[in-house]
Amino acid sequence: GAKAAQKRERNAAKNADKGPTSRTKVNEAAKNIICQTCRQAFLLTTRAPALEEHAQNKHSKTLAECFPNFTK
Repeated sequence: GAKAAQKRERNAAKNADKGPTSRTKVNEAAKNIICQTCRQAFLLTTRAPALEEHAQNKHSKTLAECFPNFTK
């Protein structure tokens, strides 16, 4: 009984000083590929096929027209 209570107290103190673990701010900061037609932001790690699909489906344009500064 007492050992378990001590362990719970120790773990509660250990976890109390940790900040929020949400990744939304980090993910928003990583969105730096922007469609020049609709200004939609994409993550830095987005690959060419996904961007090409966006350009074709949304705007009927090419990858180069929507994302002129995108390099593979």
